[in-house]
Order: sequence, then C-alpha cells, then structure tokens
Amino acid sequence: MSNLFTAIDFAAHAHHGQFRKASPLPYIIHPLNVARILIECGASEEVVVAAVLHDVVEDTPVTLHEVREQFGENIARLVGGMTEPNRKDKWEKRKQDMLDLFETASQDLLLLELADRLDNIREIRRDLERDGARVWERFTRGYDQQKWVYLQFLDLFRRRLETTCGKQLIEEFDTNIRVVFDV
Repeated sequence: MSNLFTAIDFAAHAHHGQFRKASPLPYIIHPLNVARILIECGASEEVVVAAVLHDVVEDTPVTLHEVREQFGENIARLVGGMTEPNRKDKWEKRKQDMLDLFETASQDLLLLELADRLDNIREIRRDLERDGARVWERFTRGYDQQKWVYLQFLDLFRRRLETTCGKQLIEEFDTNIRVVFDV
C-alpha cells in the first residue's frame, strides 16, 4: 500500500484547516475512517486510496486532473464518482442525482459510497447519544430528509452490492440506520 501514505499526505494537506460539521474534529479523520472501514473488510488498495481522497475534489481546491496525475485513472474515476456534479443544485436534486448515478456504478464505487455513509451514520449515532435531537440542526436538511436519503441508499446497497465486504458493511449500516431513525 505504497500509494496509501502518499494519499494520506495529499488529503491531509488538501483538508488542512477543515473541521467536521459542528465538531472540533479535523476533517481528515473522516476520510481516514472511511479508509479504515475498507481496509478492515479487505478492499483493494485502489479503493482504500480513493477513500482517503474521496472528498478532496468536492471540498477543497484540488481538481480531478490533479488526482489523476498523482494517483492514476482508476482512483480518479472513483473520486470523481464520489463528487457531486453540481453543488449549487438543491439538496434534493443532488441526492437524487447521486442515487441515480449509483444505480449503474461499479462494485468498487458502491463499496466506497457505503463506507462513506457508514462512517457518517456512525458519527450521527454518536452525536445523537451525546447531544440529542440538536444534531439535526447542523444539516442542510433535517431528520425527515436525512432518514429518506439513508433509507434510499440502504435499499440501493441491498439491491446492488454483491461483494462479501459490501454485504458485511450493509448489515452494520442497517443497524445504525435503525437506531438513528428509530425504524
């Protein structure tokens, strides 16, 4: 995993000074958590490296061209697949566009998205236990919309993911969704 440490340095530099929403945690912890989830279930090096880099194009000045030059076409394709195409669109349209994209996405891209969403729902669950319903105030859309999008992705992953790693992660994702959204 020689590319992994290069990706960690690259992402840490790109996300320097950023923090998670309403949190004192440096942002870089999130992509590292996503990478950890994927390492622990045996994902390929390319998917793990893409996990470390998955938000650099969407949330920093880094371009997809720079990712491609540094890490190659396959990793750039995965990072590009994780990047919302038009951040100026309404939240509902952006989420539906991503759901539509993942209907035909590769298994690697689906696995990466699942690990990203799993880390996010884990964090929401921890924050709910600590802060209660105030957690929903930090989001562009609140409880009902978040519940909708998480349930849509759960359905998508159940229908489309075929890998052993993916199936293991789906069960944890489902458990966290049930606790967070009381379903």
